[in-house]
Amino acid sequence: MIEDVDSRLSLLELKCRLPVEHLLAGEFRSVFRGQGIEFEDVRPYQPGDDVRAMDWKVTARTGEPYIKRYIEEREQFLYLLVDVSASVLESPGGRKRDTIAEIAGLLTMAAAKNQDRVSLILFSDQIELVIPPGKGRTHTLRIMDALINFKPVGRETRFESVLSKFGHLARKYSIVFVISDFLAEDYLDDLRALAGRHDVNAVNVLESQSLSSPGNELVYIHDAETGQRRVVDLNEVKLKGGGHHETFQEEMLECGISLMEIAEGESCVEALSGFFQSRQRRVADETGG
Repeated sequence: MIEDVDSRLSLLELKCRLPVEHLLAGEFRSVFRGQGIEFEDVRPYQPGDDVRAMDWKVTARTGEPYIKRYIEEREQFLYLLVDVSASVLESPGGRKRDTIAEIAGLLTMAAAKNQDRVSLILFSDQIELVIPPGKGRTHTLRIMDALINFKPVGRETRFESVLSKFGHLARKYSIVFVISDFLAEDYLDDLRALAGRHDVNAVNVLESQSLSSPGNELVYIHDAETGQRRVVDLNEVKLKGGGHHETFQEEMLECGISLMEIAEGESCVEALSGFFQSRQRRVADETGG
């Protein structure tokens, strides 16, 4: 059993390493730049230097003009808020959890490659696990292990359980990825408030469209979160689902949240790379660059 767990972790690490090293780390760095500058040292003044950068204390002490040097404040904080409710963990074949684990693993390794600090918060109808911000291979493997092996207590999805408390966990402006199938309600206000303080990105993991069929078809379904069974008209679900999907996209846009959507089992590397490129284009359009 332990060997099986270790092999799954090794496989996930191997699956994520090459795309990160050859593509995603660079794209992550381009999209999520540092939010400021920090002082590095002083150097002698040279003709043409901006006099506003003069260090007057050092100049007075040495009798020679010196200016301050600054560098980009590169280190950032990445928070992964990952849904581990029953609708995610009990999807057919575990495809939804595998997709979420790979996306979160790719993001973790891309941030770690850029020396950013990564935190993982697993939630259902409660906060299930918090791994504080850190970096390094050991920390990365700890996050990836939790993504594929952690067993939550709660079954339902309640975003307020994590969104309302996240402000107390992250005091500094951070990059936030909320990864879920978003099969819940009453989370929009908390998500909008969070987007006002952090760079919030939503990853919506969709179910595959394998249950499409002509004509009316009534089936029994089992709700993984509530345990209830009921009769459902698949065609009616499909029609309502299309409207819900469009509404969800509009809500994310109105909240200023970048949205990435991927169906379970699709290429996470292609989806994430496409998301990064889309964000870069949008920022370039907004800034005129």
